[in-house]
Amino acid sequence: MILNIPSSVLPNLSLSIIYTDTAITNIKFIPTQQKTILAATLSINADISPLEQQIKYQFKQYFLLSGFQFSLAFQFIKGTEFQQRVWYALTEIPIGKVMTYGQLAQKLNSSPRAVGNACRNNPLPIIVPCHRIVSASGIGGYAGDTLTRQNTDIDFLAIKKWLLAHERAGF
Repeated sequence: MILNIPSSVLPNLSLSIIYTDTAITNIKFIPTQQKTILAATLSINADISPLEQQIKYQFKQYFLLSGFQFSLAFQFIKGTEFQQRVWYALTEIPIGKVMTYGQLAQKLNSSPRAVGNACRNNPLPIIVPCHRIVSASGIGGYAGDTLTRQNTDIDFLAIKKWLLAHERAGF
């Protein structure tokens, strides 16, 4: 399913959300021009599953309300045991707060670089809030993008900045 994000929120982007009967398994940002004709809207109708209704409802609420907290079921179908430990730890960072790579690494008895690599491979951005992890010296990266390197035609650092501002994280 593809959910359209209103252009006033994140211009030219949509979210591709993959889910099973019981849980979300993957979220990707995609340029709007790549969305399919079957793109779903954020309206809710009776012909969709309860999980799909919740996905649409909760994403709509998240983008409308700065303090909205997701309660969607999710499942990691890939990732190492360490990556999954990092991803679960990310869900414990409260909305409106940030933590540095080093702080999370210390909590997990690991290194900041290993935490950063796990964040880069997070299959569930926004719900598993890797955007709430920042560098000790600034904003850090997002989805592999940094201030000096952009990997795709999507400006992931702009997305991270918007998400943090939306959540009033003071960045």
